[in-house]
Amino acid sequence: MTSLVVFESFFGNTEVVARAIAEALEAGGHARALRVSELEKHHLDGVQLLVVGSATRAFRPSPGTQAWLRTLPPGKLDGVRVAAFDTRVDVEKVGNRFLTFMVRLFGYAAEPIEKALARAGGEVAGPATGFIVEDKQGPLREGETDRARAWARALVGE
Repeated sequence: MTSLVVFESFFGNTEVVARAIAEALEAGGHARALRVSELEKHHLDGVQLLVVGSATRAFRPSPGTQAWLRTLPPGKLDGVRVAAFDTRVDVEKVGNRFLTFMVRLFGYAAEPIEKALARAGGEVAGPATGFIVEDKQGPLREGETDRARAWARALVGE
């Protein structure tokens, strides 16, 4: 299987998760991770599994991720399995009731990424998921890279 993991990262946490996912997918075929800013149209050629991840910024995907997703026309991902992830803070741990309310209202980045991929024709391979960072700039919560690898293996049925 040919897999591509596309990501945008600000403090390095989303990149760590993306590379862990690509590493796990490499066991089942060819996989690579690319920043959304490095992506060119030909990188999607022959991709069978496309995983897109972003840091959650203002309850949405990052601006670069949103811009790239808008370039995907309907049907572009026909026949491609897709999955979405984000990095996020644990609002329950933060204990800010207003932030918790806002998250319930607007959500995180993974869900709109998944919807955009599906609008472009992608077949959702697994649930959109989030990986926890301990603070705005990180680090990732202990065990999150292992959880990312396990999630990636589940996407391909391992």
